[in-house]
Amino acid sequence: MTQNIATARLGDHGPEVGVQGLGCMGMSFAYGPTDADEARATLDRALELGVTFYDTADVYGMGENEKFLAPFLKAHRDEIVLATKFALAIDPAEPTKRRIDNSPAYVRASVDASLRRLDTDVIDLYYMHRRDPRVPIEETVGTMAELVTAGKVKHLGLSEVTGPELRAAHAVHPIAAVQSEWSLFSRDIEKGVVPAAADLGVALVPYSPLGRGFLTGAFVHADKELDKDDFRRQQPRFTGDNATANAALLDPVRTVADAHGASLGQIALAWVQQQSELHGLPVIPIPGTRKRTRVEENTAATRITLTEDELALLAPIAAAVAGNRYADMTFTSAGRE
Repeated sequence: MTQNIATARLGDHGPEVGVQGLGCMGMSFAYGPTDADEARATLDRALELGVTFYDTADVYGMGENEKFLAPFLKAHRDEIVLATKFALAIDPAEPTKRRIDNSPAYVRASVDASLRRLDTDVIDLYYMHRRDPRVPIEETVGTMAELVTAGKVKHLGLSEVTGPELRAAHAVHPIAAVQSEWSLFSRDIEKGVVPAAADLGVALVPYSPLGRGFLTGAFVHADKELDKDDFRRQQPRFTGDNATANAALLDPVRTVADAHGASLGQIALAWVQQQSELHGLPVIPIPGTRKRTRVEENTAATRITLTEDELALLAPIAAAVAGNRYADMTFTSAGRE
């Protein structure tokens, strides 16, 4: 018998969704070859399990992920909440190079392009994917607010912003959600972003809650084990001596997993989900997967509750992690705080 996950609201100003969402990036981008049929079946299975929040961006596969999701969105338009993003572009000739644009003209052009690719009249949640310090955040969010007035967007979100940036944006227009990396390996947002979000009634949407798969024990050395097109080969945490050191940090996760008869990934997700109670705000992680079996495993984690002793055992992990989240941290909130 299928057991649906619980629901939560995307902040004071957002819609109600399943307490766990689905990151769709890997279905078209970043993690090597994919099976499109299995990915489509994964979308359907997730919905059967109560996952109603689906995440993409215009940069994922340079628009291909939005196109891939369009038929699923059309078939279930009244059942799901779909989020997409603007602002980040990657040079296909040099994938390690990124360009950020928060200008009003770019925002307007980007939303129209996403609407066409998604084949829809309105985007449920529209994120500023990354912060462009050259453009005042009030100007960018003001332009985004115009999209709400025009009926092109229902709710606004931000990704990888600092606490002060969130407060400045929220003063212009209500922000429903902030998306940032948050996991047993990445806790920098707890310093400023999480308290600001809790104070403002904004939901936190953790991306990479499984540490891009590393927390599941699926791989150790990205440069040796993963496909040549897998972008994790570019991330400092997953190569060389850093990867070896970080793999040893999973031992406490294994201890807790054994106690619950659970997988490493389920414990990592349960930890993220439980931050909602600890910090007093909605927390709706978006683990990514391309397989039905994984989405079944991931959603089951929403029914695991960790004890205080288990939380204490897991707490020191993040401070011991070797290597940054990205080679260039200027694209993250931590790089500006």
